[in-house]
Amino acid sequence: MVDLQSQYKKIKTEIDAAIINVIENANFINGPEVGQFRVDLEKYLNVKHVIPCANGTDALQIALMALGLKPGDEVITPSFTYIATTEVIALLNLVPVFVDVLPDTYCIDPSKIEEAITSKTKAIVPVHLYGQCADMDAILEIAKKHKLAVIEDTAQAIGAEYTHKDGSVSKAGTMGDIGCTSFFPSKNLGCYGDGGAMYTNDAHLASNLKMIANHGQVIKYHHEVVGCNSRLDTIQAAILKIKLRDLDNYCAARQKVAAYYDNAFAAIPQITVPAREPKSTHVFHQYTIKLKGVDRESLVTYLSEHGIPSMIYYPLPAHKQGMFKSFGKENQDLPVTNLLTTEVLSFPIHTEMEQEQLEYITKHIIHFIQSNA
Repeated sequence: MVDLQSQYKKIKTEIDAAIINVIENANFINGPEVGQFRVDLEKYLNVKHVIPCANGTDALQIALMALGLKPGDEVITPSFTYIATTEVIALLNLVPVFVDVLPDTYCIDPSKIEEAITSKTKAIVPVHLYGQCADMDAILEIAKKHKLAVIEDTAQAIGAEYTHKDGSVSKAGTMGDIGCTSFFPSKNLGCYGDGGAMYTNDAHLASNLKMIANHGQVIKYHHEVVGCNSRLDTIQAAILKIKLRDLDNYCAARQKVAAYYDNAFAAIPQITVPAREPKSTHVFHQYTIKLKGVDRESLVTYLSEHGIPSMIYYPLPAHKQGMFKSFGKENQDLPVTNLLTTEVLSFPIHTEMEQEQLEYITKHIIHFIQSNA
């Protein structure tokens, strides 16, 4: 699904030198590269505070902790997402409140958010799924009206831009109270291990995030709150600092691949190509289509037999996962979410894809569909 080796070879000399420099200086934890990457990412995102951490799941957990929520408080989030988004809510003894998504962009449906708000609701966690922003103007209006915090899960959409009603433009993750991202290797900005970050324009929240990520301490050995140990290690920061310079190029390369797929599938009625949220650019962490009248499992098997990977993101929505059984949400009426889990399929998309590969992939997809129509 992602060719990380070819991408590495293009920047191998610089990456290798950066890694060796960290090893030779032995600044493995909180070395200068971490601070340098933090500053570079703040500039790229045009945000006041970036707090690096160990991974994207930690980022979401720490963000919720920084809001000072209490057990039993409710957090609204989509069920159609990777489990990390919802897992951390339950982990902190908060109550996940699942709402449906839009059938075209797959992002949270703002019209369903307000219906789910109760006196216990304290936050909204929209997910910028597959690479484009949710409708943040609508979400922020709801949040302001009901005095709710907004934590953006932008693990799949770093680099995407959202154009507001007033014409201003924001990077994904910089519009709510806190943005959270992952630097998992397959992400658009991925390191060579694990990593994550939180960003905010609120100085007080930034202070809380830093403190919680550092064992709840500001002064060494003085622990003000219960925190955790979540750091971006220096080697990963050194790698990310280099790759950040190419992030826009990486996104453009993915957009080019998506355009090829769009054109190839335009005349195939069984395939619905990904819709674009009109207010957001799409950086295509995944290229995810919807299938109609096609045996999805047989298509996946056929493609695998011809050396073509494909993935179902996500086959079982959060509200039906065993970990949430105690909340009694498995029979919740989320028709769009439930339908998408039976229809979606993602095809390979990355920065190093070549014309020959795309022709091979699309030829086999179209052949299977037309042969089984």
